[in-house]
Amino acid sequence: MDLVSGMAGLVMGLVLGVFGSGGSIITTPALIYLAHLPPKSAIATSLGVIAITAAVATFQQWRRQNVDFGMTAVFSIFSVTGAYCGTRLGAHLTAVTQLVIFACAMYAAAWKMLRPMPANPSLGAVAGEPAAVSRSLMRTGLIGIGVGVLAGLVGVGGGFLIVPSLVLLSGLPIRQAIGTSLAIVTLNSTSGFVGYAGHVPIDYPLVGLFAFLAIVGSVGGMRLAQGLSAAHLKRIFGVFLVCAASAILVKNLP
Repeated sequence: MDLVSGMAGLVMGLVLGVFGSGGSIITTPALIYLAHLPPKSAIATSLGVIAITAAVATFQQWRRQNVDFGMTAVFSIFSVTGAYCGTRLGAHLTAVTQLVIFACAMYAAAWKMLRPMPANPSLGAVAGEPAAVSRSLMRTGLIGIGVGVLAGLVGVGGGFLIVPSLVLLSGLPIRQAIGTSLAIVTLNSTSGFVGYAGHVPIDYPLVGLFAFLAIVGSVGGMRLAQGLSAAHLKRIFGVFLVCAASAILVKNLP
């Protein structure tokens, strides 16, 4: 790994620590364009790096009481299954198709985070009403499966969709959504990595080295996030997604 690739690992961790997501936005392109891995190997390697880094970041967020394990369990039951299925589907798509899908999903997530919130948003669940709780659980399951499929399909943890889902649909505060997202990302990425292992070449020493640098960056990212307001975090996250998605499309479309 050269110096530029090492810096990419640090930045990936920084982004993951601040936003609870977005690590794959840096990791996958860095492995393709800087480490010169074949796209499918880069996607699999990215999942391994994100799984390790997110696990360490989840522990740090848990210490700050920012992880909702109940929501993690419900969401992950569906998303982990989806992630494994996504890896099987991804094996039959071209790398360009996978990256274009990746960019389009990022635009959708950015729109969700940047649009103004209604004064009294209806989140579709009312305490004590079984029908509302049932609808909320069904919606969470559908979102979890969709995020999981996308995570496995394009080699991401899925956090850039999980954070908006937890904030806008489940009503979690942004900081708790970030911590919970990291726990879900850990499980999604592990499932996706297992799905690719044995089917594409994976550079395991590179996974370990990149993950170590990313962990160092994530510690700094979490400290940086403590000084930002929830509103600023949402806006910065949305703008970041737009910029990253645009860069991927410029790289991959004629």
